[in-house]
Amino acid sequence: MHNDRLIRIETKLAYQEDSIDELIKTTRSQEKRIAQLESTCRLLIQRLGEMSAGVDPINPLDEKPPHY
Repeated sequence: MHNDRLIRIETKLAYQEDSIDELIKTTRSQEKRIAQLESTCRLLIQRLGEMSAGVDPINPLDEKPPHY
């Protein structure tokens, strides 16, 4: 009886260890992906800033309507 209880506990522990290992793998993968996405966002923000630096802001009140 005592031996059965010990076996059940060891089995649960083994499943928990597997679950934790899988969660660690998933977390590491997500951290890498987040870092890649952050890098991409920084690059896009930089390029957008470079593109808009040379462009004069357009005032909609100064524009002629399309039918003119």
